[in-house]
Amino acid sequence: MPLSKNIITKTLAEKQGEVAYRIVEQLTDQGFDTWWVGGSVREMLLGEIPVDIDIATEALPDQVRALFPNTVGSTGEQFGSVIVRIRGLNMEVTTFREDDEISDGRHPESVVFGKRKQDAARRDITINALYWNPISRELYDPFDGEADLSERLIRFIGDPTVRIRHDALRLLRVVRFRALIDGQYHPSTYRALQEQAQSVESLSGSRCLRELEKMLLGPHPDRAFEDLWETRILSYLIPELFACKGIAQPKDYHHEGDVWDHTMMALRGFLPEHGPDVRWATLFHDCGKAVTFETKERIRFDEHAPVSADLTDKALHRLQATGHRMRKIHWLVAHHMMMGFFAEMTVERKSHWYFHPWFHELLQLFWLDIAGTDPQDYTLYGEILQDYHHFLDEHPRPPKQLLTGDEIMEILSLTPGEKVGEVIQALHETQVRGEITKKSEAREFIQKML
Repeated sequence: MPLSKNIITKTLAEKQGEVAYRIVEQLTDQGFDTWWVGGSVREMLLGEIPVDIDIATEALPDQVRALFPNTVGSTGEQFGSVIVRIRGLNMEVTTFREDDEISDGRHPESVVFGKRKQDAARRDITINALYWNPISRELYDPFDGEADLSERLIRFIGDPTVRIRHDALRLLRVVRFRALIDGQYHPSTYRALQEQAQSVESLSGSRCLRELEKMLLGPHPDRAFEDLWETRILSYLIPELFACKGIAQPKDYHHEGDVWDHTMMALRGFLPEHGPDVRWATLFHDCGKAVTFETKERIRFDEHAPVSADLTDKALHRLQATGHRMRKIHWLVAHHMMMGFFAEMTVERKSHWYFHPWFHELLQLFWLDIAGTDPQDYTLYGEILQDYHHFLDEHPRPPKQLLTGDEIMEILSLTPGEKVGEVIQALHETQVRGEITKKSEAREFIQKML
């Protein structure tokens, strides 16, 4: 019988805790002040078992590498982080530092290594400036983070405006942590989020994408995006979504409220099996309603699905998403209104859809769209799901796609875009019909197609 996810997580956490203890012990024995820090300490104070343990030390990176020869490269190495590999686990060990006060709002101009007191003072919020020594069992808490955590209070360390100006990513991090602990803001912290909202424009799209995805994968994504709207951060970051509040929907079908209310209700429907791409598609699936709103016999949003998909492309392009992710999320959003069409399809057309590599995620988006609607009617969804499984039982699934999108772009010298998606789709349909079965045939097919 396979181990449950909880047992596996607990076993991994225990192993990581043992390794993290050993690292602190070895560095301490060499005279280096060393502690667990941040999220793992916060989780312990909340009575949870930490899975990811970050270690902070006064030892310089070269000294860490000398003590632990088995280290691997890290993207954070320029900021003093070294990845120590022990018993198959990678543990990040970072030297205490104080950031240069000069900054462009995106990243520190330089890194100055320091002591624990200085390292704590450079952190963003009080509940992240928590240090635990697993050997002495001592808590170092210079900014009353434990007290704030008991109140579920999110509070900047020092002057909130200075904190944000030093790194505007803190606008998003603070919102994420508030949602993570289901907390509340200190008044000065909330005012700073509002006053400095436009600073988010100074950030690279990729940094914003990572923080937003953490929000979507977190326990209260709707709370995070409500905060982004209320502070107006979203108006500068994703105006396509910001425009959805106040866009009325037909009352007979949407008792939950406007387009924004529907989207937030859908986010509350996320289940563990819903991956990040489905969550992004859910967030964007109706953003085109703000553009297509009109009143005829009732409120209508004709062609809002393709419009939403195009707006999604613009937003994800600014967020520097990869071409493959953009194509996939575009496809999901563009086809989220198709539920009513499957019943009348021929077997050949069903094979086109049911064998599509992203169809399972489209089903998840169907489900989430209904989950965000009051009243919720899963009748049609249930019929599609039943037909889908019946079809798969009677028709063997074709083999895995012969060429990846990256391979297609390399063969045809294409850049990411709509043309790549067209080639992938044509290749898929040809493979489903059994007309090509080898990689060499696939190469020849796409070259002739272009």
